[in-house]
Amino acid sequence: MLNHFKLLVFLILNIFCLIFIFLGCSDNKKINSEIEKIPLEIKFDRFDLKFASIEKNEFLNFKKKYNYLFPSQFSDRVWLKRKNDTIQIMLQNEVNKIFPTLSNIEKEAENIFKHLIYNFPSIKVPKFLTLINNVDYQNKVIFADTIVLISLDTFLGSKNTIYNGIPNYIKSDMDKNRFGSILVDKIASSIIKSPSSRFFLDRIIYKGKILLLKDFVIPLSSDEIKIGYSNEQINWVKQNEEYIWKYFIENELLFKTDDDLIDRFIIPAPFSKFYLEIDNESPGKIGQWIGWQILRSFRKKNPTLKISEILKLSYEEIFKEANYKP
Repeated sequence: MLNHFKLLVFLILNIFCLIFIFLGCSDNKKINSEIEKIPLEIKFDRFDLKFASIEKNEFLNFKKKYNYLFPSQFSDRVWLKRKNDTIQIMLQNEVNKIFPTLSNIEKEAENIFKHLIYNFPSIKVPKFLTLINNVDYQNKVIFADTIVLISLDTFLGSKNTIYNGIPNYIKSDMDKNRFGSILVDKIASSIIKSPSSRFFLDRIIYKGKILLLKDFVIPLSSDEIKIGYSNEQINWVKQNEEYIWKYFIENELLFKTDDDLIDRFIIPAPFSKFYLEIDNESPGKIGQWIGWQILRSFRKKNPTLKISEILKLSYEEIFKEANYKP
């Protein structure tokens, strides 16, 4: 009799689980349908191609149209010389080879802004403009409220010989499959308030908010793409998550304000700096990963909260309610 009762309870629990899964899938399908219906088409202005083909007698009018890209302290001669520079021409040729069309990344930007509009209805869609910028990998994408500047020569692929001499941890971000994630990184600064304190905890939760935003606006992208890790690095942080967190707790790092913690655990680097033997095995910016898991833990406990509501919450409130325990 007892066994029959246990079986009945087991079946009822499974039925409820199936109902919740079904309802969750239905909600997701409804949301995806509403996002897809948002009327939006994004086309990039190919400044790079226009600059490459502009004639000398047309340059004055061209410069007036794009005056924000031509600082007044440089003469026309400087720009015309750059246009015909062998490195500029080589980079443009490589861009044309890697990007015969921009339809894929245009569609990616379009999907990102549809998701942003759904979650943040007041957001404005900027203009997109592509350029060649001497492989300035620190400024792959620039977001300036009404315009997004995209340096196509920084997305040619991590194995491109043009990038020889650039450290591997930087080159891994220089691929077109990382474009959408990097675009969200830049947009996030206008959506998420920077922490007012210098606590290490607040800083990693701020980065966690940005990564959680990616869960909402590029939901089909892998964790590898979102944070810029390889598959092996993702496996490493998952396997060592408990030990990383224990290290932060035991060394009382959460409420320290030392700026060197940014270099050690937050900004891109070849590896994180625990000052232990595991350093060379670890990926950089491991604090970002932990901040992301804190936010995911919070979201799991508060599934009905919108992303716009979560991002407004204080770092202290998120940390307390997340009850993060890897």
